[in-house]
Amino acid sequence: MSNRFDNNRTFSIPDRVYKLISIAIFLCIAVVFIVAVDRLGKGQIEKQQESLESAIARDIVQCYAIEGQYPPTLEYMEDHYGLVYDKDTFFVDYQPIAANLYPDYTVIRR
Repeated sequence: MSNRFDNNRTFSIPDRVYKLISIAIFLCIAVVFIVAVDRLGKGQIEKQQESLESAIARDIVQCYAIEGQYPPTLEYMEDHYGLVYDKDTFFVDYQPIAANLYPDYTVIRR
């Protein structure tokens, strides 16, 4: 008499299928990793832009408080107030209106 749990039929998957599944899983993990790194980089650039905008505003106010006039150029803030930024990543449009009026500035990511 045979046991109903003894089954001589075995199910086997060929080695080629295991290799294809392994490659597919590896590619999925690689794609997820690349997308995550890309999104992290974009978030860092946005934070750098916000930081640059606040640094420019702080230097403008500091210059006015110390000298009694707003900075005439962006280079003046770089030389006298230590403003440093990545010129390859950001373009800063600085437009002084007058010595006693708050200047207009725009930070644009290239």
